[in-house]
Amino acid sequence: MSSPSSPSTTGIQLKTRRPVVAEIVELISSMRFAIALLAMIAIAAVIGTVMKQGEASSNYLNQFGPFWYEVFRKVGLYTVYSAWWFLLLMAVLVISTTLCIVRNAPKMLKDMRSWRENVREQSLLNFHHKTQWRSSLPRAALAQQSADRLKDAGYQVRIVDKDNGTLVAAKRGAANKFGYIFAHASIVVICIGGLLDSDVPIRLQEWFLGKTPFKGSGLISQVPPQHRLSVNNPTFRGNTMIPEGQNSNTAILTRPDGVLIQELPITIDLKKFTIDFYSTGMPKLYASDVEVRDNASGKIVKGTIEVNKPLIVNGLAIYQSSFEDGGSKLKLKGYAMLGGDDRRFDMDGEVGGATTLNDDYTVEWSGFRPFNVENIGAGNDPRSVKQGRSLQEELAQSLDQHTGSAGKNAVNKDLKNIGPSVSYKLRDKTGQAREFNNYMQPVTIDGATVFLAGMRTNPADNFSYLRIPADDAHGLNEWMRLRAALQNPDLRAAAARRYAARATVNSPNSAMRDTLQASADKSLSIFAGNQQAGGFMAVSQFLSKVPAEAQEKTVDAFMKILNGSLWDLWQVARAKDGLAPVSEDEAHARFLQLATNALSDVSLYGAPVFLQLDEFTEIKASVFQITRSPGKNVVYLGCLFLVLGVFAMFYIRERRLWIWLKDEPQGAAALMAMSTQRKTLDFEKEFETLKEKLPQPAA
Repeated sequence: MSSPSSPSTTGIQLKTRRPVVAEIVELISSMRFAIALLAMIAIAAVIGTVMKQGEASSNYLNQFGPFWYEVFRKVGLYTVYSAWWFLLLMAVLVISTTLCIVRNAPKMLKDMRSWRENVREQSLLNFHHKTQWRSSLPRAALAQQSADRLKDAGYQVRIVDKDNGTLVAAKRGAANKFGYIFAHASIVVICIGGLLDSDVPIRLQEWFLGKTPFKGSGLISQVPPQHRLSVNNPTFRGNTMIPEGQNSNTAILTRPDGVLIQELPITIDLKKFTIDFYSTGMPKLYASDVEVRDNASGKIVKGTIEVNKPLIVNGLAIYQSSFEDGGSKLKLKGYAMLGGDDRRFDMDGEVGGATTLNDDYTVEWSGFRPFNVENIGAGNDPRSVKQGRSLQEELAQSLDQHTGSAGKNAVNKDLKNIGPSVSYKLRDKTGQAREFNNYMQPVTIDGATVFLAGMRTNPADNFSYLRIPADDAHGLNEWMRLRAALQNPDLRAAAARRYAARATVNSPNSAMRDTLQASADKSLSIFAGNQQAGGFMAVSQFLSKVPAEAQEKTVDAFMKILNGSLWDLWQVARAKDGLAPVSEDEAHARFLQLATNALSDVSLYGAPVFLQLDEFTEIKASVFQITRSPGKNVVYLGCLFLVLGVFAMFYIRERRLWIWLKDEPQGAAALMAMSTQRKTLDFEKEFETLKEKLPQPAA
């Protein structure tokens, strides 16, 4: 009995608050949470697809700038699929889906086993799909007849006796609910397989076993143990480069701030690397003949590895990733590119090594390619200033077009194999370097035969090419001779005298000859310039000071004197070396025009020497990707679950059917009702068939 002062709760049911843990579990396992999670994973996948992953830091820095580079780095957008937040999303998805299965699978399995035999006659009358009939058969006989006919139709049947009648309960397609179970289970299994093959195991070793990425350089054998992963590492994906005739038992795992050395339980010996090319020089097929030795047992497996045809040994998959130079031996001829020095020298190199050039420079040999398929651009080399434009506009356009292009790249869709090339870096004492890419053989561009000498200051940039015309012997000697002569004041003066004498051969006026000689000497001096500014850029700066009304006439006169005096400079340089003058014909005039263009671009090339490949001994190397992926079979199992789940959900339809039978004076009365989760035309047709078949009298 309650006290008068206490409020009475008689007839009121209090609603107790659910535990917080239960509410959290319900939220995590809910459909809305899963959809939100999948949306975030989809957005992350889009970012990982649009933004190139695993690029060099300098590439991202050049693309986004210092501020956004640092922001994106901290967020982990450069390695989205191994970022901590992406792995967390995947882990939460696994937990959410697992809780959903735990909560709903028992209910589904129970419902699959259930016959729903507690249904009443009145409830069957409320079904949309129902029918009634009478039969002369007794209730028990009619129940057995209906059960037999439903079994013939593929239904499972149970007959249940009630107080006032008999219920025939039938079901078909209950395995439809396996579709939901398998589909959800596939998400869990695939995610677990993906996590097994991710870098999570490697991160755990970094966090708890003291493994750290190696940031230095040197021999792999000298890398300390804290930068090495054991042969028992459960999962990894690394690369190894093996030259022909050599072997490797380690792989390199790239990390955001260095590399880890993965010890392999096998040793891969590259016996032969084979590559075939199309007629254009593009690779058609490359394959590696290898011997793989088990380090523990000594067992040797021989095989050929091709693209998309890996070799599987002891659970390790060895893929043909790419190919590189394995240390080709190079012989080159060097030419001075500064001052009046025209010396030539021989130099040896090995790809991957370095050679001391002099006290100021070191050559680092970065690459060799026996085949090159390039865009050979078509362009013009205008030398004269056109009317209707200012001097600066004309010379700027002239400079753009004639550079060939040390100032810009040639653009053309005409792909051609232009032969071997060598790449190297010229590094000075301060550590600054420019990268060069020179072709061994001359190529024909716009009807002219030229040597291509590429240069770039940033690894992210494309090479820009200086075009040096080939001489009558298809070599570089004549252009190099002319380049050195242009930087020699004595030879310039001799060329100016020769030009003035030739131009005034029919005039006795010595004053005119002296004036013309001075003009020619000044023209050559301006064009020679210095290492920072020369060529047509220096000419443009000089002529820009001429009054506007006199510019056109001055430009025409200047270019005529320059072209003529360069011809005489060439002849003076040949005479100095004991060679006869060249004939004045169209071919040599074209050579001089191209040579003038290249001389103008020397300051843009920015190298003290030009190195031309003379001979080579190619050593090929194969790049293999080696993987251990224990999650692969787990992912395959998840894919099987997904296929089974989708098949069950879309191709298995659950149907439930009940027949209520009760006695009548002349036999029995039947009420049949049918239901399904998805009403389709097939269901309607099946209902009509059973509606017609079940009331038929026994034969």
